[in-house]
Amino acid sequence: MRKMIFIMLIISVLGSCKANKAVIQNPVYSKIEVDTLWNGKISCRALSIDTDKVWYAGNNGSYGYLSLSSEANFNGTLARESKKLEFRSIAQTTKYVFILSVENPALLYRISKEDSQVKLVYEEHHEKVFYDSMQFFNDSEGIAIGDPTENCPSIIKTADGGATWQKIPCNALPELADGEAFFAASNTNLISKGNKVWLVSGGKKARVFYSGDKGNTWEAYETPIVQGGTMTGIFTADFYDESIGMIAGGNYEKPEQNFQNKAITFNGGKTWALVAENQDFGYASCVQFFPDSQGKAIISVGATGIFYSNDSGSVWYKLSDDKDFLTLRFINKNTAVAAGKNRIVKITFKE
Repeated sequence: MRKMIFIMLIISVLGSCKANKAVIQNPVYSKIEVDTLWNGKISCRALSIDTDKVWYAGNNGSYGYLSLSSEANFNGTLARESKKLEFRSIAQTTKYVFILSVENPALLYRISKEDSQVKLVYEEHHEKVFYDSMQFFNDSEGIAIGDPTENCPSIIKTADGGATWQKIPCNALPELADGEAFFAASNTNLISKGNKVWLVSGGKKARVFYSGDKGNTWEAYETPIVQGGTMTGIFTADFYDESIGMIAGGNYEKPEQNFQNKAITFNGGKTWALVAENQDFGYASCVQFFPDSQGKAIISVGATGIFYSNDSGSVWYKLSDDKDFLTLRFINKNTAVAAGKNRIVKITFKE
């Protein structure tokens, strides 16, 4: 009798494990539903989800937000004398949204969520200045990175909620190789999780720079992503948590090339393994992990379309031939907002 009870308990436990496994298994999406949120003359690489709004920033000084709940939209334009501003970086705190222009002079604006008031909070003049990406760790501390004006990354930080920013001196930053820089493809070459931050490079070298203390100290990790050319390397990255991360990119000048262009890590970026070599997508502008997917489900947008994987990047499914999307952010586990050439859309993933 006791033996029979013991066997029944084992069967019950095994059945429970199978049930739990089925619960966390990621769906295989076979199609997408696309709803246009906004059409207009814009090139947009910077998105940020704010509850029921999506904030955006793009070329020609364009910025604003689009409602995800049928409320009014807001569209604005920023200009600096006769210069056409281009924004490729966006980040937010509870009260403010920040957008950062790329070229000389680099201009960082703070926008109030309450009344849309705009204030210039940082300005940098240098013939080589070009800012690529920006993140906030919390409501007080933020960081932005740009191409080198010397032999190190250009990094500015704030500790007062974005009211003021300071550039970090080169002697406190890692040295870059000659011809190594960053790509402002989708505001995704700077990723933060808690106090940890990763920065990915391209050009002559394709490396991952890691800091465990919000950018105060750095380590450099090699990657197998294609490198050596002006437009080769890592264009985008995402981390599901502090261990699981994905990098992608490739050769911008050979967008169909689908080898040495995507890799995954399970140890926080120390080592990387190539996935789907000579298969699936070529040049990628943006990769993002699906929420609540245990780090297995990933989406990619870029020059060969929209691709999806539910097994950490080993196999990918093509969901669309649309090559116009440059960046994407998730609203929830099966809905995202994407932007690129002349439109911003909501994408719903369907099985």
